[in-house]
Amino acid sequence: MTHWQADRPFNELPPPPDAGSLETRRVLKSTIGARTALAQLDQAGRSMPNPAVLINTIPLLEAQASSEIENIVTTTDELFRQVNVADTATDPATRETLRYRTALRVGSELVQQRGLTASAAEKICSVVQGHEVTIRSLPGTRIANPSTRKVIYSPPEGHDLIRDKLAEWEAFVHTDDGMDPLVRMAASHYQFEAIHPFADGNGRTGRILNVLMLVEAGLLHQPLLYLSRYLIGTKQDYYRLLLDVTTKGRWEEWITYILTGIERTSLATTRQIAAIQDLQASFATQARSASKGGADAELLAVLFEQPYTRIAVVMDRCGISRPTATRWLTELVNAGLIRDVKAGRERLFVNTQFLSLLMHGSWD
Repeated sequence: MTHWQADRPFNELPPPPDAGSLETRRVLKSTIGARTALAQLDQAGRSMPNPAVLINTIPLLEAQASSEIENIVTTTDELFRQVNVADTATDPATRETLRYRTALRVGSELVQQRGLTASAAEKICSVVQGHEVTIRSLPGTRIANPSTRKVIYSPPEGHDLIRDKLAEWEAFVHTDDGMDPLVRMAASHYQFEAIHPFADGNGRTGRILNVLMLVEAGLLHQPLLYLSRYLIGTKQDYYRLLLDVTTKGRWEEWITYILTGIERTSLATTRQIAAIQDLQASFATQARSASKGGADAELLAVLFEQPYTRIAVVMDRCGISRPTATRWLTELVNAGLIRDVKAGRERLFVNTQFLSLLMHGSWD
C-alpha cells in the first residue's frame, strides 16, 4: 500500500490494480447479477417504441439525484416544468441540475465521436459548472468531513501531475486486458474521484462518466442507468468506501458496492419502464374514449416524452392548427387525464399520472 497522509497531497496515487487483483471470487459473483440486470434494462429500453420517453426523462431524474448528492436540491416537478419554458429557471439549484442533464447529452455525443477521454471529462465538467473548466493549478485543495471539518483526503497537486494522472485514468479506461467493464467502471470511478482534477464538479462529472463508460462498452445503448439514487440512499457508505480504497486498499468492498448498485438500479429501472408502458396503454384507451380527435398517436407520444407540454409543441408535432391543438388538449383536461397550469404567459399541460410515476414509481 502506497504511503499517504490525509493532509498531504496524494501525489503518489497509483493507477488501479489489474484484473487479476480486482476480480476476486466475490467480485466476479457480484458481476454476474449486475451484468444480467443491466442486460435486462438495456433490452427494456430498446423495446420502447418511442425511446424519447426514456431519453427525455430518466437522465433528468439522474441529474436531480446526482445534484442532490452535492446538496443541490430541486424538485422533480420544478425540473420538468422548467424544461418546457425554454430552460428559464430562476432557482439556482434548478439551473444547475438542468446543466447536468445537458452535460450528460454533450458527453454522450463526445463519446460517440471520440471516445471517453480526459478532454471529454473537461468538457463535461465545464457544462456542469456553466463556465469553462480546466485542470486544477492552485494548491491547497482538501476534502474534509462536513461535520467535524477534519481533513480526510488531499488529492494530487500540480497541473502537470494531475494531467499525467488523468492520462493514467484514460489509459486504464481503455486497457484491453479482459477485465469486466463493470469492474473497470467501478475502479475508474474511484480513480477519477481520487485525482479530483477540477476545482469543483468532480462528483457530478464522475457520475456522468460512469454511465458513459457503459455506453462506450456496448452494455447500454442509451444512458439509462439511474445510479445516483442508489448513491444518495447509501451516501455514507459511498464516501467511506471511497476512502477505504485509499487508506486500506479495500478494492473488493468498493467494487462489490458499485456492482450491487448497478444490479439494484437496473432492476428498479426495468420495473419502471414496464410501469410506463402499462400507463401508456391505459392512457391511450381512456383518451380514445374521452376525445373526438385528441387520441391522435403523435399527441399521445408527445404527452409521454415529457410530463409537461405546450400547445406550440403539439401543433408542430401533430401538424395541426392552434385551435385544433387547444381543443384536443382541452378534451383530455375535461376527461381528467391531464391538467393545465399557468407558467408566466405559458399555458402548460401536465400528464399528472406520468409525472407521479416518475416521482414515486418503481425506483426502489
